[in-house]
Amino acid sequence: MATSPERRSAGLPLLRVEGVTKRFGGLRAVDDCSFAVRDGSITGLIGPNGAGKTTVFNVVAGALRPNGGTVRFADADVTGLRPDALFRRGIVRTFQLPHEFHGMTVLENLVMVPPEQRGESLVRAWFDWRRVVRQERGLVRRAHDVLDFLGLADHRHKLAGQLSGGQKKLLELGRSMMTEARLLLLDEPGAGVNKTLLIEVAEVIRRLNRDHGYTVCLIEHDMDLVAALCETVVVMAEGRVLVVGSMAEIRRHPEVVAAYFGGTGEPQESVA
Repeated sequence: MATSPERRSAGLPLLRVEGVTKRFGGLRAVDDCSFAVRDGSITGLIGPNGAGKTTVFNVVAGALRPNGGTVRFADADVTGLRPDALFRRGIVRTFQLPHEFHGMTVLENLVMVPPEQRGESLVRAWFDWRRVVRQERGLVRRAHDVLDFLGLADHRHKLAGQLSGGQKKLLELGRSMMTEARLLLLDEPGAGVNKTLLIEVAEVIRRLNRDHGYTVCLIEHDMDLVAALCETVVVMAEGRVLVVGSMAEIRRHPEVVAAYFGGTGEPQESVA
């Protein structure tokens, strides 16, 4: 699983986005964007629709190659690496709409996540079957532990497609826990989740960070959730970083208040 809390690098940046630019034709979706995500932190990325948040996520996660700038992870230049290579390095990204395998059980959704399983090779399955069985049993035990952690143990044999929206978000987090992830990129973990289950989702994210050492960067439109979880908030506008600070600090920032909080310091619907 993730780096344990005591092994964190004393709050040094785990992720650095440095001068990243991404153009689509004549449109600059991201324009000279720079920010850092401190190791062991929960960092929020907010801004109005079209601010460039998802594009930045896609660049960091390898889904898009930037036209300029650098992405550094754990002091290594990972700019332009493919998603599978970044996954092996410890960057895991979730999506606003969960990507569960709806025809598989909740348990199966977790067990199939770890890469390079011995049972995937026909040769190993035939001639090294004892190790294959041992590995599969270990993965099943790990998946059961994850489901207990998430509060989804009673749903382990249910088809993933039958889960509620909030439960699917929890399952997405569980899939991340089945990897050697260090950085979780969460795309709107609160979207489509009812208020009751949102409390559970928030607590799982908090415990993943606090107790299991995951560093988290999340896009979110629910400002209450951002305020409750995030130590640092990055506000984007028109592809650029407008301001970085705590939620209390950005609520007092004149440009942020005028543009995104309706001049009142309270979140408006335009913030996403």
